[in-house]
Amino acid sequence: MPTLPEYFTELGPFAEHFNQGFPSLCYHKIEKVPSGARIKGLYLPADLFDRQISELKNAGFHFVPPGLPTRSGMNRQISITFDDGFVSNWKSAMPLMNEHGCHAMNFLVADRLGHTSDWEAAEGGEARPLMDDVQIREWLSEGNWIGAHTSTHPRLSQIPLSQAKEEIVGSKKKLEDRFGLPIEHFAYPFGDYNSAVRDVVREAGFKTASTMHRGVNTPDTSAWVLKRWTARYPSRTLKNIFRLFFRR
Repeated sequence: MPTLPEYFTELGPFAEHFNQGFPSLCYHKIEKVPSGARIKGLYLPADLFDRQISELKNAGFHFVPPGLPTRSGMNRQISITFDDGFVSNWKSAMPLMNEHGCHAMNFLVADRLGHTSDWEAAEGGEARPLMDDVQIREWLSEGNWIGAHTSTHPRLSQIPLSQAKEEIVGSKKKLEDRFGLPIEHFAYPFGDYNSAVRDVVREAGFKTASTMHRGVNTPDTSAWVLKRWTARYPSRTLKNIFRLFFRR
């Protein structure tokens, strides 16, 4: 198999790879990169998101929650996931998803609903608006899912384990109490975890936990260390510029 790109932009280079297991894609903000943005890779223009989802749909993929391959009769499955719960997921991504019959998982930061991503500002990025209760309920009403992404979005391996446990267990309970449904899926903020954090997630009752490790998931993958490919715009190499130009 040829060397894969560092990020998912289109299906072509990944088609054979995705057939080796259960792929999952990670998105953040579905909007154009604003002027002066410092962490550009977290933004994806809506037209590119539309093209990516359309391509997957046309290739016969079924959109399902995160997990491991279990049903041999339905082998073209993919999980579309969003981290953090940005308003742009509801405003820009959801209408496009509805057009394609796509459903997705959104990992929410339980104490920041309706506020902004203040952890990004602390990291030198831009604090962007997050979905509030009304928007999240609409997200759910369209057949989408929600999971937990801690209460405040810390790097879990870099805080005391007792605090990490509060973040993990607390976020699950807060979201369950707030929306009245079981929260069974988790994503590690920044993709940061260690074995002790992983064990806390498992003991908290989550069925899966998603990382930022690249690759597809197979029956040998731990359900609490699921792999995901980050979806983003093409890097501005000369090859990609020519590719985009001749596609138009």
